[in-house]
Amino acid sequence: MNLAYPYQFSPLGRTAETSDARHIRDLIEQVLFTIPGERVMRPDFGSGVAQLVFAPNSVELASATQMLIQGSLQQWLGELIVVQAVRVEAEDAVMSITVQYSVRSNDQVQVQTFTQPAGGGP
Repeated sequence: MNLAYPYQFSPLGRTAETSDARHIRDLIEQVLFTIPGERVMRPDFGSGVAQLVFAPNSVELASATQMLIQGSLQQWLGELIVVQAVRVEAEDAVMSITVQYSVRSNDQVQVQTFTQPAGGGP
């Protein structure tokens, strides 16, 4: 099993664990919403997507954001997943990111949607 994210305790008072599928989803969420420079020991970790919530919405920005996300996921999670598609939608002050990927260990295809409210965490 894997540690639950965010860190939490189980009903037994121990460190909470999660399934492999949920762990991979949690890792994707961490890559998406971590700002580069935020982690001391890995200053280049993350994608910087959270900083784009207030950027002017355009086709060009959506395309660039999709490429940024796909590159970050391949760099940091390439040994665990194969990114098949990324869709970014921004409405008002909320960004929705849908990632379709397959898990390398079992070739299972997953589709997960992540949201980032303006000025807040995931």
